[in-house]
Amino acid sequence: MKVVVGDRNLLPHRDLFESGLPSGAVVSWHRAFDEAAIVADLSDADVYVGGRFTAAMAAAAPKLRLLHVAGAGTDKVEFAALPADTVVANTFHHEDSIAEYIVSAALMLRRGFLAQDRALRGDRWATSVYDDGLAQSRSMRGARVGFVGFGHIGSRAWNLLRAFGADGCAVTGRGTLDAGAEGLAWAGDNTSLTRLMSESDVVVVSAPLNDHTRGMIGAAELGALGPDGVLINVGRGPLVQEQPLFDALAARGISAAAIDVWYSYPDADGAGAPSALPFRDLPNVLMTPHSSGVTDHTFVGRVGDITDNIRRLDTGRTVLRVVRPG
Repeated sequence: MKVVVGDRNLLPHRDLFESGLPSGAVVSWHRAFDEAAIVADLSDADVYVGGRFTAAMAAAAPKLRLLHVAGAGTDKVEFAALPADTVVANTFHHEDSIAEYIVSAALMLRRGFLAQDRALRGDRWATSVYDDGLAQSRSMRGARVGFVGFGHIGSRAWNLLRAFGADGCAVTGRGTLDAGAEGLAWAGDNTSLTRLMSESDVVVVSAPLNDHTRGMIGAAELGALGPDGVLINVGRGPLVQEQPLFDALAARGISAAAIDVWYSYPDADGAGAPSALPFRDLPNVLMTPHSSGVTDHTFVGRVGDITDNIRRLDTGRTVLRVVRPG
């Protein structure tokens, strides 16, 4: 069995990964996503592990039995090009780490710590203790957190945030969430998005990106969130319309945002603007490089899932977390 790995996030766990494979498996590692190099390596591959799979890669992989995404998202997989008998599977384990990010961002932005840090670097004590023009910062106790999407990430973040005394609500694509069972004030489908935005102090976006959710939050929804509201996007950048988000932050139509998922991504060298708009110039945005889920905890768990599925494939057992059956 030949396994080609094209996700560099697994490299720190190479020994663990290889120790979990079937006896005799050969692993070919790629330190960066170089399509041409990977295409040249796929002709005899049984398994490919990585988040991006192009039509050219599919054409070069006639023997491919399993495409295992090294995360949850499959939006960079060209499904139509895959061989008919190739199974596609994914893995999670990022929810704890992303929940930590959501909580820390919510506290930092709602309490004004980001602005206070910048001010104090200029010797200004930006607090109501010294400045009558500043209001006392708002606690998370009694705040309403609205979840746009309530899967693994939303659920885990809510379990942490409710410990601060916040209350919550959620909208999901299917609208079948049991609010009472989750300890939420209410839950609905995406037709209730404007209500959620208008009622919430902090909005957490973690919905999947698809034709129904792309651009679901625009100027009207951000207007409903209002000048005291905080937006945290850990789903996909295009869930929130780029220009309206920039405009709302620049005009203080919303208080602040934490953006971990973007509109442009770099090449393998890690250099490149995350947006054509100058978010970097805004003082009320926390910008992170899609790193909310990138921890050792996340990838040790993913290695376990991936290697377990490869062993299942090797022995003819059922592959788990299948996104597309072969």
